[in-house]
Amino acid sequence: MVADSAMGTSNASAPPPKSHPVKLNTVRVRVPVEDPKTRTQDFKEVIHSYTLEDAVLEAKRCIQCGKPYCVEACPITQDAREYIRLIAERKFDDSARAILTENPLATTLCKVCYHYCEDACVVGKKGVPIAIRQLKRAGLELGKSDLRYVPAPLNGQRVAVVGGGPAGIMAAWELGLRGYEVTVYESQVRLGGQVNTIPRYRMVGPELEQDLDRFQDLPVHFVNSTRVGTDISTDSLIYGGFDAVLLTMGATEHRALGIPGEELPEVYPAFSLLRDVNEVYPPTLGRKILVIGGGDVAMDAARSALRLSGGGEVTVVYRRGRREMPADKDEVHEAEEEGIGFLFQTTPLRILGVEHVEGLELQQTELGPPDASGRRSPRLVPGSQRTIPCDTVIVAVGQRAATEGFPSELELQFGSQGWPQGAGEDFMTHVEGVFATGGRSVVYAMAAGTKAAEAIDAYLARKRGGSPAPRPDPWGAPTPPAKLPRGYGRPTWHLG
Repeated sequence: MVADSAMGTSNASAPPPKSHPVKLNTVRVRVPVEDPKTRTQDFKEVIHSYTLEDAVLEAKRCIQCGKPYCVEACPITQDAREYIRLIAERKFDDSARAILTENPLATTLCKVCYHYCEDACVVGKKGVPIAIRQLKRAGLELGKSDLRYVPAPLNGQRVAVVGGGPAGIMAAWELGLRGYEVTVYESQVRLGGQVNTIPRYRMVGPELEQDLDRFQDLPVHFVNSTRVGTDISTDSLIYGGFDAVLLTMGATEHRALGIPGEELPEVYPAFSLLRDVNEVYPPTLGRKILVIGGGDVAMDAARSALRLSGGGEVTVVYRRGRREMPADKDEVHEAEEEGIGFLFQTTPLRILGVEHVEGLELQQTELGPPDASGRRSPRLVPGSQRTIPCDTVIVAVGQRAATEGFPSELELQFGSQGWPQGAGEDFMTHVEGVFATGGRSVVYAMAAGTKAAEAIDAYLARKRGGSPAPRPDPWGAPTPPAKLPRGYGRPTWHLG
């Protein structure tokens, strides 16, 4: 292996420890990473854990800012400053408990989060930011993390959650801790939603199950292999004994390119391909593979295709420039390390072939004025068409939610990447008591689930003649932890 520089509970009264160094240390303790030259031969994990001593050294780089910019950048306001402080003091059990107090999917998230906290880290302005995600992993793996959450007494109200992905699971946790009886309906055999498409080289596999083991004492029931709208009706939930319904189906339905040749057998939807690989049903890919798209799913698909191809050539085709590419920059960097090529400002026109894929006709684009989303719109450059040979095309241009069977009176709105959401800031749809939300990544979906659960709690508290209360201490302590850490100002993120 070679090393690479890539990749709590709120305690408002705790002062920064005097043991932390005053002098800024801008050099990150190196994270163990597999050699790019050999790691594409299989799906073994690429990034490995810190040792205990390395975790302590890295944690001591944290200057314990009075204003926690890392926390303000985190969609779930995870108090990274606190658990890093505990690691620096070698209190790994306390660090694990602090992490899990705010983050029920921490074992999953420490492998797959795009660490927005690190982008905001003050140390990163002078050198390499603190390895916050890696320290979260160290806190969980080196501390006692096999804990069980403790619910508040049942309040007699029931909530149905449609969708067992990160948003649905997070909402169920928030509501279960508050004493609601929650039933989560998941259409797939396994819980997880978008988590189930994350390649094994990023997340080994049992992480979500480890997280869900902590739910065993909560009044949360999971019903898998049941599609609401098909297997059971939406009306049976809305009018069948639940006091509120939350829709968190996510965007799992493939969005097509809409160009000729897309029906050929070697054209694969990226989301389905990634799920099949994780379910040990990988397709047989060719040796010259094109991946259409520039997001995180496209990066996962390209890197997975490289591993499946047995030494083939993989190229990502994206219609905008590198700067506009929405994929996580670390994922793009790691893809380039592995030898994946990129064609920027290029859009597909048609897939060539009669019975099998033989090539792709492309055209160059130029970037015009920003569109409604604020991104510069690509425009075709006349006379710039060309054809490149290929034998496999993977389409990763987005997904949308499968909403068949849901009543039209909900008047569902849709987020920027296809997830359903309510009509207003309280996440409620046009049907009273029915809410909807989602997010563009695992941690953003978790944040959306939290806020929707808080809105549901406020709605149901009013119905029973009370007022919403803060999330109880998840370990059964009589006093809830502080809502926000010392020095917190306002978030630098928004759900979008």
